[in-house]
Amino acid sequence: MALTWNEQLQKKLIAKFGNKKGLVYFEKYREAFTPAYIVDCTADVAIADINELEQLSDKNPIAVHLTLTTQPSAYPLRLRLFQWGNPIPLSDILPMLENMGLRTFNENPYNLTLTDDQAVYISEFAVAFANQTITVDIDNIRDLFQDAFIHIFTGLAENDGFNRLLLGASLSWREIMILRTYAKYLRQIGFRFSQAYIEQALDNNTAITKDLVALFLALHTPGKAAKLKNPAEKIEKNILLALEKVNSIDEDKIIRRLLDLIKASLRTNYFQLDATTGKLKDYLSIKLNSRHIPEIPQPAPLYEIFVYSPRFEGVHLRNAKVARGGIRWSDRREDFRTEILGLEKAQTVKNSVIVPSVAKGGFVLKTTPMPSTREALQAEVVFCYKSFIRGLLDLTDNIVNKKIISPKNVVCYDDNDPYLVVAADKGTATFSDIANSISLEYNFWLGDAFASGGSAGYDHKKIGITARGAWESIKRHFRELNIDQPVPISR
Repeated sequence: MALTWNEQLQKKLIAKFGNKKGLVYFEKYREAFTPAYIVDCTADVAIADINELEQLSDKNPIAVHLTLTTQPSAYPLRLRLFQWGNPIPLSDILPMLENMGLRTFNENPYNLTLTDDQAVYISEFAVAFANQTITVDIDNIRDLFQDAFIHIFTGLAENDGFNRLLLGASLSWREIMILRTYAKYLRQIGFRFSQAYIEQALDNNTAITKDLVALFLALHTPGKAAKLKNPAEKIEKNILLALEKVNSIDEDKIIRRLLDLIKASLRTNYFQLDATTGKLKDYLSIKLNSRHIPEIPQPAPLYEIFVYSPRFEGVHLRNAKVARGGIRWSDRREDFRTEILGLEKAQTVKNSVIVPSVAKGGFVLKTTPMPSTREALQAEVVFCYKSFIRGLLDLTDNIVNKKIISPKNVVCYDDNDPYLVVAADKGTATFSDIANSISLEYNFWLGDAFASGGSAGYDHKKIGITARGAWESIKRHFRELNIDQPVPISR
């Protein structure tokens, strides 16, 4: 009891880390803790904080820890936030916590300067659950919460109301991404309910929400999907039984439509790993059997692939297994699928003889780079375009030595489907070489035929490929009528 705070810190550091390492830490932090920190926090708390601070760096600038307070308090939860270099503005933190189902009541900030003049910041928030009716086991959801918070902060997960399902349904941020992707797709096909209303419906029915995610995982987990057929059927049956007890007609329709989308999903890259980092991919691709989706705008394509990311969204529509068409950079974020579908219908007539059928795709940016310069915008467009193309190839079969090879870690509920091409279109006229480089990256069987044009292709406008196709159509038409071929008029 006679020891000063710093003496207690030194003694406890040596006891925890050993004499050599403990003394190194003591010298590093002995002058860092401010008088306000020393008054509010014990030496034991400081050691726990040092353990978190030692994990921080330029590459890892944030850590978070959620605990139950041992002191009697009206706000039982304490959220401790550790920041490297620059503090996060409070106006950025509070919306994140609110969207995760927490209410914030006060903050105790501490600014620390280490011996090497490195600034670090600790903020403790007194928080409580916004929904007082739920009971949450902190030990079970702590890792989910902390992982989600960091991914939201770094932009790898969106900051929206779906994040309430972290606490309400004990779902991870990636499991929530599944539901968010389907909700984003519903918006594109004209579903009449808003995202906020969908979020609320899922939050009000957390047991069914967990079953929706469980059904998706049961159907698409590689190596287990065939074995899990009966469990998948059982999960679907449980969902339908639970829906009988849902009082709201709107919520019933929202959940049923999400169930329809899950059942119409043919492939997903949810379990694929990035070839460079070895980590799960930060975008989600889902291939859909469009004609099995109720109330979808007509004409429904044969297949479509929807790619979701916090930075972009994109869709690729295909009328047949062998179909060609361009990918455009769209500026219609609210209804870009409507734009792509309209172009697909027009292209079907225009290219009826050039190729067997038509495909069209497009993507939209969701974040504006800062500072917003022409170069920064171009770099963001190229990055999103590359990710979108990878999202398409993730779910496309390949041909190797005349054998069709299915993509890795993907459960396929459709037939072999190796034909995919991406031509240039509005905003992507110069991207053919980029697409072909990704084709090479995936060792895709079409090689540089994956994207027509570019340095290895041809300019279809320059050689008038559409007019030539129209002329071939005229010649065929006259042959079928047994009439002499008309002679083109030269100018």
